[in-house]
Amino acid sequence: MSESAPKSRPACWDVITANAVQITPEDEMAERLREFERGGKPLRVKFGADPSAPDLHIGHAVALRKLRQFQDLGHQVVLIIGDATARIGDPSGKSVTRPQLSKEQVDANARTYMDQAFVILDRGRTEVRFNSEWLDGMNLSDILKLTSRYTVARMLEREDYKDRFKNEIPIFVHEFLYPLMQAYDSVVIEADVEIGGTDQTFNLLVGREIQMRYGARPQAILTLPLLVGTDGQKKMSKSLGNYIGLTDTPTDMFGKMMSVPDEAMETYMRLAVWYEDDKARALSTALREGRAHPREVKAQMGRDLVALYHGAAAGQAASDEFDRIFKGGGLPDDIQAVTIASEGSGAVNICKLLTAAGLAASNRAARQLAAGGGVYVDGERVSDPATQIRRGEHLVKKGAKTFLKVVVQ
Repeated sequence: MSESAPKSRPACWDVITANAVQITPEDEMAERLREFERGGKPLRVKFGADPSAPDLHIGHAVALRKLRQFQDLGHQVVLIIGDATARIGDPSGKSVTRPQLSKEQVDANARTYMDQAFVILDRGRTEVRFNSEWLDGMNLSDILKLTSRYTVARMLEREDYKDRFKNEIPIFVHEFLYPLMQAYDSVVIEADVEIGGTDQTFNLLVGREIQMRYGARPQAILTLPLLVGTDGQKKMSKSLGNYIGLTDTPTDMFGKMMSVPDEAMETYMRLAVWYEDDKARALSTALREGRAHPREVKAQMGRDLVALYHGAAAGQAASDEFDRIFKGGGLPDDIQAVTIASEGSGAVNICKLLTAAGLAASNRAARQLAAGGGVYVDGERVSDPATQIRRGEHLVKKGAKTFLKVVVQ
């Protein structure tokens, strides 16, 4: 956060700023919170989610839990389902133009988003809006009015655009519209605060400027860290296969937590399991000093993570099941079965099998998984992405925790 902390902090300041990377401007955020504490209106706290994929993961939950903290203090969350902006695709952090999704894809994904978000958010303090309500009805005059409020030079200040321009990688005009459309959402819903990950900082700041250009009071922004995936290296992403889904079963959720690298544990304590600072510091210190074993701490974190989404009993049951399988050498009780059609040769490529079975998000992810030694078929490691799996029933294992019975017909 910035060095210039507000002179008179509101009573809730420590709650609001917990885990925040930056609050801009801090004095405006503090004043709005003080206004509410003096009896003013609840703040309208905006969070936008483009339904570009059907599932949410615990990386999304970092922002959702911050929103819930605002709700618990009495504020109103405005959840923007970006069904219109998703058809463009957010270019933030992308080195190439993102493929545009069809309306049917976006609508199907959006249907699942709200139910998953309400695992964390309070429905009674959440206003859900689809930005197609106002964006789909814009005519050419409206679009020209919006685009005249921002310059190409300012757009090119953004690192990903700057890099693409420098390296002569195409930037299409519709990509410049994305941050402006997201900003216009803030104008329409009269946002007081907008929350997003650090990769959204540019877009959130554009929102402030566009609000001012339309004569509105600009929103304060709060950015949060991006949760690293279970590989401990890249941002959590379903397409990379390094995610823990909000709708994962307790067994899968616990097992994925156990696979998190030791060096990422402290981050997961704060952002995934939401330990209080004192508890996170105590556990981290114990690990560094050798007074605690990483496996036992991860098991505790796994139980607590499952408890957040499924209840304490499910957390303990998942822990017991994990121990039964990986200490006792057993197999899970609830192995799912899928049937996959073979190809003309009477077999199916291992990468196609993994993708069709839902064990990898794409052929590329499947190749990476196999090449990394994370795939076993009938107890044998399969590391060659060209491997063909013959017709019949096979036990497929992904990593150390995920089992699937696959019938190749």
